[in-house]
Amino acid sequence: MIEFKNVHKSFKNNTVLNNINLTINNGELLVLIGPSGCGKTTTLKMINKLISPTSGSILIDGEDISKKNTIELRRNIGYVIQQTGLFPHMNIGENIELVPYLKKWPLEKRRARSKELLSLVGLDPDKYTDRYPDELSGGQQQRVGVARALATNPDIILMDEPFSALDPITRNSLQEQVFKLQQELKKTIIFVTHDMDEALKLGDRICIMAGGDVIQFDTPENILRNPEKSFVEDFIGKNRLWNKPEFIKAEDIMIRNPITSSPNRTILQAIEIMKGNKVDSLLVVDNNDILIGIVTSKDIQGNITSSSVKLGSIMTKDLIYAKTDDSIGEILKIMNKNNVGFVPIVDENGCLKGLVTKSSLITLFEEKLLYEVV
Repeated sequence: MIEFKNVHKSFKNNTVLNNINLTINNGELLVLIGPSGCGKTTTLKMINKLISPTSGSILIDGEDISKKNTIELRRNIGYVIQQTGLFPHMNIGENIELVPYLKKWPLEKRRARSKELLSLVGLDPDKYTDRYPDELSGGQQQRVGVARALATNPDIILMDEPFSALDPITRNSLQEQVFKLQQELKKTIIFVTHDMDEALKLGDRICIMAGGDVIQFDTPENILRNPEKSFVEDFIGKNRLWNKPEFIKAEDIMIRNPITSSPNRTILQAIEIMKGNKVDSLLVVDNNDILIGIVTSKDIQGNITSSSVKLGSIMTKDLIYAKTDDSIGEILKIMNKNNVGFVPIVDENGCLKGLVTKSSLITLFEEKLLYEVV
């Protein structure tokens, strides 16, 4: 665990960090993001003591890093920067083996580790071990940079805008590589970027900074759904949630307070409720608002000769429904699979919370398109 406790940093009269507090959990990928000059890179560099705080403390697993040997600390923290930082006079194998060499690993162990890591980042060790950095593309060099950061199997890896200078295709490929590596290795990664799309792709949590302050620190989903301040909403883009449909939940789009009925209502009463509310079906709930059935106009027509029949005896009990935290994509799948025009939304206890209809979805999509045009 990495903890920032009231960390303040000033350069002369310029405040860069304003008494920030952060807790970074073991095994998570934390993204630091914000406009230029917000303090994100300064925060990152404090973890390996490239920059020292003016006041406050930084702890790793409960130990104040100001009391740790700086060289030993850095050798146990992987570091990947934008320019890769590969030594041009060393071949790829030697670059990866540098820290293991400094830690006095035997040659055989270093070579084996180098080959293992090249394979891990998608580079054939037989082809790349003896090449030099200027013989590789920018994307290949960054893969080597990631491999070198992993050389001694550190628990913490710092990544300072490692992909910002790469073309979009290479960048996407490396983002996917880092994501897969994190799923496999579960390192604690602190990743600095200025790109919100990159942050959303990679982060377990995202720390949005501005003017030396932490503005919002949360999961990508919560930031998209509940930006705490207008700055966050403007920074991430007001319409960005629509680019992440897996984050759009039923509770965000459902019609609240749908038309319901008690199972004790008669068919005649149901007809009047339908007419008064201009609907062709009723959601039947018990006294605790638990969804127990659905009655459609077809159900009523089939029993119209006996208007005193109760809805509880004719309602459909084989229910098709979705949960409040189901995504919009999951709801559409339910509709298409069952060929239905609406889906009731219930909570984890089966309590009715809302309704999603195809017509309401169409209206919602039309409003989104209109918003984009305007």
